[in-house]
Amino acid sequence: MSVHYARGDDPTLREAALRGLIDDLLAGDDRSLALEEHLVPGRAAEGDVPGGAEGRALAVAAALNGAQSPPFMTGRRIVVVRDAGNLAAGDAEPIVDYLGEQLETTELVLVAGGGRLPANLTKAWKGVVHDESVSAAGVDLDRDAAKRVQTHLGENAGRIPQLVAILDATFDAGTVLTADDVEPYLGGVGAVPGYQLTNAIEQGDVPGALATLQRMLTAAGVREGKPMHPLQVLGLLQSHFRRLLRLDDPDIGSPAQAVDALGGRVKEYPAKKALAQARALGTDGIRRAFDLLHQADLDLKGARAIPEDAVMEVLVARLAQLSKRAGAGRGRGR
Repeated sequence: MSVHYARGDDPTLREAALRGLIDDLLAGDDRSLALEEHLVPGRAAEGDVPGGAEGRALAVAAALNGAQSPPFMTGRRIVVVRDAGNLAAGDAEPIVDYLGEQLETTELVLVAGGGRLPANLTKAWKGVVHDESVSAAGVDLDRDAAKRVQTHLGENAGRIPQLVAILDATFDAGTVLTADDVEPYLGGVGAVPGYQLTNAIEQGDVPGALATLQRMLTAAGVREGKPMHPLQVLGLLQSHFRRLLRLDDPDIGSPAQAVDALGGRVKEYPAKKALAQARALGTDGIRRAFDLLHQADLDLKGARAIPEDAVMEVLVARLAQLSKRAGAGRGRGR
């Protein structure tokens, strides 16, 4: 459908804006099916990934293979190419060719990093690229300030360009801003993705889970434009524990088998993570979780005269305590 270029001097702000762009492009599609990401390596890549010309060629080939493939069970395919500045002119030629004959169902996102984009690529995409610039030309953020912005805005990364413009207009060029400097300009907190709640529950982090729940119930989401309803949060939790229930099988012993058990609709890492959580909770723990979910469902629908927020707080606290007692999620995080 289109090509996007996410650029910006500050890696933290650029990454936050990229997340917002991807969420907008997904438009409700299943992330695990619609999104694929590729990294263009530099001269020396880490681990078993080849660097240099070979690594760049492999990354471009893999990205274009995805870009030229129709989506599977989603409305579109989103292909992200990170550190596109590592590309040389010769590496970029296949992308230049693709720009002349794009697949209508693909959103190609090139992300800055590694250096300047080759001239043949920038020339070829004039008129077809959406430049998603997140650049603070006049000021810079120190590490704590960048982290504060990212944490505060959460999924509402679309507010970053406006924030950067305000900071540029307020502070002298060359100023390195601290967290205290940016705090007055942040505005209301942004929404957070659902996995932050399930992660906190898995880790047995009761305060963190409750804080995340409150943010989900009070901060307006990017797509809906309003906070989540308690029944929506309950549905998210039910879906999470249904996934664990499907993995509560002694015959499932590997991440690949877990992927199959979940219908092949998740990647191996989240399937492996869910399998470990299911093993930690065990059959009794998962059964207890469903008891709690069932009671909360009844209470939200008026079985008892308990405020909706209180119902969800009790549910989330008990689910997190359940994981904490089982030792689930110890030492893990997203």
